[in-house]
Amino acid sequence: MFAQEAARIAAALGDHLLGVEHIGSTAVEGLVAKPVIDIQVGVRSLQATSSIVEAMVGLGYVYVPEFESELPNRRYFRRALEGRRTHQVHLVERTDTQWWDRHVAFRDWLRTHPADAAACGALKVELARTHRDDRLAYMHAKSEFIGLIVGQALTGLSGESVCGQARASASAKPGRQSPRTGRSPQSYG
Repeated sequence: MFAQEAARIAAALGDHLLGVEHIGSTAVEGLVAKPVIDIQVGVRSLQATSSIVEAMVGLGYVYVPEFESELPNRRYFRRALEGRRTHQVHLVERTDTQWWDRHVAFRDWLRTHPADAAACGALKVELARTHRDDRLAYMHAKSEFIGLIVGQALTGLSGESVCGQARASASAKPGRQSPRTGRSPQSYG
């Protein structure tokens, strides 16, 4: 499903496109996931937002600008088929390495560290049950686990799993909002 959608996006965005990555839980084989494909799209510049939005809307995506107040360097799109969300696109300038590299590093770490992928899945199930009606608390509770993995992945360390310390810490803390934005940290999967 990802490859087909990536090809459609590439054809629609043409010269604007610099990269497409499958991110989020569905990008890691065997990881517990909602049936929604997360796609990270890197473009040359967000200055061309109007033509990019037009191209994405032409593919059946809905542009959701409300999140730009929290994440001004990202454009968010979602697509549904038969009333069910199937895809979400996180569109950023490819030169925004903080966003791009963190998401790819997290995905790649989980793909190569099965113990951490299993711990991530177990944590997601536990937090979904605990924070069933509070999406922000759910996202925040995952953030420390994600941060530990991303930190290790970005430093180039390929060694030990970080699942034990990260999972224990994440499940013990209640959800809270970011002091900077008043909202929860961004989600990775």
